[in-house]
Amino acid sequence: MNIPVHLEERSYEIIIEAGARRKLSQLIAQLLPEAQACCIVTSETLVNEQWFDIDSGINQYTITVSDGEESKSIEVLGQVLEQLAEAKLSRRDLVVSVGGGAITDLAGFAAATYLRGIAVIHIPTTLLAQVDAAIGGKVGINLVAGKNLAGAFHQPRAVLCDVEVTATLAPEEIRSGLGEVAKCWLLEGKSASEIVATSPQDLLELAVNLKARIVSDDEREGGQRALLNYGHTLAHAIEKLCLAQSTPMRHGEAVAIGLRFAVRLALALERVDSAVVAETDAVVAGFDLDFAIPREFRTTDLVQAMSHDKKAHHDLTFVLPGPTGFGVVAGIDREIVTRVLEEFRNHE
Repeated sequence: MNIPVHLEERSYEIIIEAGARRKLSQLIAQLLPEAQACCIVTSETLVNEQWFDIDSGINQYTITVSDGEESKSIEVLGQVLEQLAEAKLSRRDLVVSVGGGAITDLAGFAAATYLRGIAVIHIPTTLLAQVDAAIGGKVGINLVAGKNLAGAFHQPRAVLCDVEVTATLAPEEIRSGLGEVAKCWLLEGKSASEIVATSPQDLLELAVNLKARIVSDDEREGGQRALLNYGHTLAHAIEKLCLAQSTPMRHGEAVAIGLRFAVRLALALERVDSAVVAETDAVVAGFDLDFAIPREFRTTDLVQAMSHDKKAHHDLTFVLPGPTGFGVVAGIDREIVTRVLEEFRNHE
């Protein structure tokens, strides 16, 4: 399946199929006929995978970085940029990301900043990257102060979602991506009872279609695209504390917690009734995403981290369900957020 992202001259397609990675050389010849070289940015682990047979059809160089969020740093970004320069990539050449969300973000940001911007093609290798990081052009790195605080909008020329690759993922990697799928499921108004009858590829296509449609309407998050942050305010706060305390938790797990908290905050603000809370819990459980906030994290620290979320404007801002659908709600009283979070944690 080919799913288009409509952005005038920056439009591109997301290709979802078995063996999609093998279309790279064909796409480069079609989309970037003047390109003579590319740098493949990937992880030290992925280059040893059996399926890693990436062929660009032009001169190619491979840059490896460490796995996971630790690669999304200023230091690693600098190293990647230096290697792009050593490879003598020109403005007509390109970067190819092959990896999960962290690699996608890092490689995309490197492409956005090298020579003031060169082309990038993403080959996301996790479900999470396929439904989230690879689509929409949001690229960046983490700062000590928080996730993704340095970044840019830099749309890819194409995204190749290879279901052969995701079929090799461990169950915990699949669950991490399902956190974003659950978010999309809720945004689309689908019920928990429909999950069991939906195939993995249909789940992938539902999430990709939703994000592609929203990005096409709102490229730079001026309106509707902010809805894709549903569940992410608390999720990012949890992830910030996880990084600081070396506590393991995957993004989708944190998002699932954030979804369950956000709907309870909406209930406290009288935007929804208890039936919506119950249905949200059922959806999260239906995707096998019943996770809890680590007990060692203090509620006060989580609230403080949420107030520094990049979507906020010096206040507490959440995407919440309401009587007419989902919307961005700013300026929520800190005491209400703290109380709801404490109650949520006490009943987990």
